[in-house]
Amino acid sequence: MTDYRAQIQSETERLAALAGDLSVPVPTCPGWTLAELVTHVGRLHRWAVHMLRGQVRERLWSRQVPDGLAEGATGDAAWLTAGAAELLETLASTDPDTEVWTWGPDNRASWWPRRMFFESLVHRADAELALGIDPEIPAGTAIDGIEEFLHNLPYAVWVTRSLAGLGLEGATIHLHASDADGEWTITQGPAGKIEWARGHAKGDAAVKGPVSDLLLLLYGRRSPDALTVHGDRELLDRWLSTASL
Repeated sequence: MTDYRAQIQSETERLAALAGDLSVPVPTCPGWTLAELVTHVGRLHRWAVHMLRGQVRERLWSRQVPDGLAEGATGDAAWLTAGAAELLETLASTDPDTEVWTWGPDNRASWWPRRMFFESLVHRADAELALGIDPEIPAGTAIDGIEEFLHNLPYAVWVTRSLAGLGLEGATIHLHASDADGEWTITQGPAGKIEWARGHAKGDAAVKGPVSDLLLLLYGRRSPDALTVHGDRELLDRWLSTASL
């Protein structure tokens, strides 16, 4: 079983180490600097703490949870790591089967560690890209991240609502890892919902490349230009620009 708590700690430490000059722009999060990026991640951690400690069973978003910052202030590395420590302590003391609200398909506390890990990982990659560093993501982690993304995407109503407007029902996109045992086919369903399956198949559009790049592609952090694309590139671009969480 993956130790997501240890990985959250590692990713937070890596992001904190990158948070020197907080004025650096983050191109993969338009309009943000590293200050906004760090603040966003720290707020997500505190959101999870609030949901789990309070066993909250109704919808509540991160912006509705106190973050300990003064009005208009942004967080720094110390504030980020303090929030992560509180999250790790909370995850360790919470029964995974505790019923809580999530925006995904699993309304239990066990949903939160995996989600917070990949939030932390992707935003660590944002910081690295902003600083000219090529993100490194182990293949096994990237495979897990792709499947976590696809597992949750059908329940991200703010995304499926937009996907429904594309008129792509029945379209398929195939992802093929070139450096790991990983292939997935995404099928666009009705009302913007998606279905997905592991394994080899032919899609209307297909993308092949390192599995870490496929993960970053799904999150809108890597351009298809950096990978090998077959089939309907316009379909791929439209879907990716809409589906990114």
